Amino acid sequence: MVSVWAADITPLLIEETYQAYYDKVPEWRKDKADKLKNVDDKARSVGAWILWEKMKKALRLPESAVFNLSHSGKYVLCACSDREDVQTGCDVEMKGKLRMPVAERYFCREECEIIRNGKDEKEQAEWFYRFWVLKESFMKATRRGMGLDMRTYEFAWGQDGIPYLKKQPEEYPEKYLCREYELEQGDARVAVITTDNEIEGRLHEVRLA
Repeated sequence: MVSVWAADITPLLIEETYQAYYDKVPEWRKDKADKLKNVDDKARSVGAWILWEKMKKALRLPESAVFNLSHSGKYVLCACSDREDVQTGCDVEMKGKLRMPVAERYFCREECEIIRNGKDEKEQAEWFYRFWVLKESFMKATRRGMGLDMRTYEFAWGQDGIPYLKKQPEEYPEKYLCREYELEQGDARVAVITTDNEIEGRLHEVRLA
């Protein structure tokens, strides 16, 4: 089963707190954080790894467990499976304005139509970010990133309100499960996609410090 945890990295913007957690991450993660100039970026990099370590300890996961990290704004996200033979990708994105030119460039025609059919710009923007985190999660699950054309796979929603892959690339014929969540404060969207046979229905929001 895939578990999904999120955390607010705001406490790590305090230098003393950041340093305490920085000292706990592996050397390669320290190097990655050191190369970042922005304080928020450093906090996200360290915070994402600390979240994974907390998850691994709480769920008693092995070092070989499949996991994926994401961050946006003040949030970090981790999705992990208790199986080693699965693909798992996740994405968190702070909500913002409607970015229709981006949708028209990267999304499938029917996905763009769903966005346009929103009753107002706020609802259209909501649809955009729902699609965006799903698209990103699939790219991360396949480990292809932006090398995978977003128009080769398409999302829709079943009668149960759960998203699914309506179309997927020929090179990825596996059965993928999709889930979406909204952070408690309502300011960010989250999605998880995996070849595991179960995704936890609840998003766990935890404290880093």
